[in-house]
Amino acid sequence: MKHISSISSGMALGSAGIAMMSILSGCSQQQEQQAQNKFLVIEQQTNGKYKVVEEMLTQGESRAIIRQRDANGNITERFMSEAEMKALAEQEYAKVQDGSSETIQNGNADAGMGLAGTILAVAAGSLLGNMIGNALMNNKNFAKRSSAVNKSAYSRSAAAKSTKKSSSKKSFFGSNSKSSSYKRSSGGFFGG
Repeated sequence: MKHISSISSGMALGSAGIAMMSILSGCSQQQEQQAQNKFLVIEQQTNGKYKVVEEMLTQGESRAIIRQRDANGNITERFMSEAEMKALAEQEYAKVQDGSSETIQNGNADAGMGLAGTILAVAAGSLLGNMIGNALMNNKNFAKRSSAVNKSAYSRSAAAKSTKKSSSKKSFFGSNSKSSSYKRSSGGFFGG
């Protein structure tokens, strides 16, 4: 009996260690993704608000192309450097702290936001740091407005991946967590 209890306690300790390693590696991967610099294409809508239409991760500095409409409805493009983006994001973050930012207000999230709010919503982690980005995403209004203002294919792809991962959770031994039967399934810890 001593051997059985030592084996079971060893398995429990090993399971806890594996779970902790997967949790820690998941956190670091999420932070790495948020810290990556971005190349954005931000387009002004007919209502004067802005939305991100393209978003790509980049090795260089964060930067953006801003497509704006003139009085005749013609679209002009201008380049925005990381320093300009960071300055706008810092101004909008100051508004978040005093409660006046449109990024945290209740309202029509699909209408878009001002240029500074749009930049903060999409690139807060890469421009101002992960701690600020994570703190902002914990605000329900900010998270809702952030996802509504980002209409890029990258954003839709990332959202689809996260829902796919969360909907196909497996237990330690490979069976679906919703399943109560003891059927053998592939993809578990013990090779199947």
